[in-house]
Amino acid sequence: MTMTTTPIQRFAIALTMGAALVAGLSACVPLVVGGAAVGVGLLATDRRSSGAQLDDQGIELRAAARVRDMANDQMYVSVTSYNRQVLLTGAVGSDADRRRVEETVLRVDNVRSVVNELTIGTPSTFQDRSNDLYITGKVKASLLDAKDIFANSFKVVTERGVVYIMGIATRRETDRASEITRSVGGVQKVVRVVEIVSESDLASQAQPGGNSAPVTSSAPATPAPPQTIPASSSRVPLPPMAPLPSGGAPTQPAGSATTTPVR
Repeated sequence: MTMTTTPIQRFAIALTMGAALVAGLSACVPLVVGGAAVGVGLLATDRRSSGAQLDDQGIELRAAARVRDMANDQMYVSVTSYNRQVLLTGAVGSDADRRRVEETVLRVDNVRSVVNELTIGTPSTFQDRSNDLYITGKVKASLLDAKDIFANSFKVVTERGVVYIMGIATRRETDRASEITRSVGGVQKVVRVVEIVSESDLASQAQPGGNSAPVTSSAPATPAPPQTIPASSSRVPLPPMAPLPSGGAPTQPAGSATTTPVR
């Protein structure tokens, strides 16, 4: 028998999954890791290759350890990796710390690019982080309720009301996800860090044997930042990035964040 859930139940599930994170939030915690354990079900439905999903977990753990070693009382950093692209959110005490964190994470094995959204100022409070978790839960529930997009294509991160959407999706899905997120109460701004794939590429990935990482065709490939990977590595080749357009402005480099203001 198949059990269905209501929007409220799905929202409650999302909040329950984040309860452990809330319990660990305090002013003295200098770093948050964005990933979670990957189960068999998620491996099967995620658009990343299984190798990329496992790499993302390793990247988050290694980056967390390295940033923790250099952390100070003015530093609160959240590290989130999706398809080997790392998003840094939170606050640091100086521009020098901001650069140091980015350079440190770039040196982690298998990281292809870093989107540095760290701000300079005081770390967020317990209340701020609790509110961000609440907003993240609402956004995830809203994406799950949408019938015209695949919610599992996106990872949602919230920092002081700014919602970051990471994922692998078509331009239509990305625009739709942005529209849904903007309508959620408490969202101050939406920042999209999404790899755009064409509808045809997405369809080919759904075919038997199409389990490799997607390759974008909507824009020329942009070289990824230099990285050091052991010669014996058997990682899946990294796909090129295709950033979203920003109102006719020049194409942004790979790894850039595209801001979508709240309506």
